[in-house]
Amino acid sequence: MKLPPHMGEQTLAERLDRFEIETPSWGYADTGTRFGKFFQDAAATTLEEKLADAAQVNQYAGCCPSVAVHVLWDFPAGTDPQRVARLAADLGLRIGAINPNVFEDQCYKLGSVTNVDPAVRRRAVQHMLDSVEIGRQVGSTMLSLWFADGTNYPGQGHIRQRKCWLAEALGEVHAALPDDMAMLIEYKPFEPAFYHTDIADWGMAYALAQQAGPRAKVLVDTGHHLPGCNIEHIVAFLIDEELLGGFHFNDRKYADDDLTMGSIDPYQLFRIFYEITGAEWELSHPLKIAYMVDQSHNLKPKIEAMIETVTTAQEHFAKALLVDHEALRDARQKGDIVVAERCLKEAYATDVRPFLAEYRQARKLPADPLAAFRESGYAQRAAAERGPNKTGVSGGYAATAGEDRQ
Repeated sequence: MKLPPHMGEQTLAERLDRFEIETPSWGYADTGTRFGKFFQDAAATTLEEKLADAAQVNQYAGCCPSVAVHVLWDFPAGTDPQRVARLAADLGLRIGAINPNVFEDQCYKLGSVTNVDPAVRRRAVQHMLDSVEIGRQVGSTMLSLWFADGTNYPGQGHIRQRKCWLAEALGEVHAALPDDMAMLIEYKPFEPAFYHTDIADWGMAYALAQQAGPRAKVLVDTGHHLPGCNIEHIVAFLIDEELLGGFHFNDRKYADDDLTMGSIDPYQLFRIFYEITGAEWELSHPLKIAYMVDQSHNLKPKIEAMIETVTTAQEHFAKALLVDHEALRDARQKGDIVVAERCLKEAYATDVRPFLAEYRQARKLPADPLAAFRESGYAQRAAAERGPNKTGVSGGYAATAGEDRQ
């Protein structure tokens, strides 16, 4: 494996040691589409089972010690947040991003924080404030916000008024954040609103983050872009503005398909990581960015898909670290477009899997995490224990009844 002058194997390994990617609790539960939910016997039905499954992914991959949680799905009334934090710690995990849910209840049919009814707006804001408190109790440092708010028909809503209500809500929630908590604002061009979405793109999220306060940043979901969008350009711009808070990683072919990370356009994933690692090389310090998974494993086995995802992230991050930045800088200064592009393509073409196998073994991890998990028999045991509970009205399905994808 050819290494650039600035990157020895030890330096590469040390940088990978700092690379962590967060998995979502809902990625371990039965999920589906707006047309229905698809059940797997081994899928988790309780928060305890979700955390146990996340611990398996971390046990075999070694790079995902935190779990994002969804408040309504993971913290039903009466749940002790500190107990949840202790349960995660007992499994070698920590609770990561807190995700409020202001899109599922019937009262949000015409919007949450942009609803014309002030009582509905108040309910949504209060839920976010309650989520901040849950985050404080579990030791989370991130509040991750996604809004389904929007309209389906011209004239349905007062777009400028909705913008003001949204900014007002974000400002109130930002003021309630603990000193160590960041607010990540996600955007989406369409779905479930098909005429206009209140936070439709990164520019709107950027403006709202600036208005909300200094700890508000933009969250980039790689599936939340219109076809042909240059996501790495957005990433580079936000890095330079110091407003890139984090990612929800997935892949897409047509729209927000929520496919497994890197399954459709792995070169795009590499280009995104290159913009990050290139900026870190120029700035001589790592960027504080939250790497998180948000994808729907409707058909793939839950844990296997998650292991596949996090190892793909490791591979492409390692490839990005192999770009020869000095050679690239020289090629740019000379206007040599061919060599400049080759600097990226050669790094991307490098097979880093043998290095990663050695890297994992040196850290007492299996060289092939997916194969090792399959050999463990955990999925079969989980299916035997959980599957029978998923039959009948009072079975495990009820525990995850709302967990369709964003």
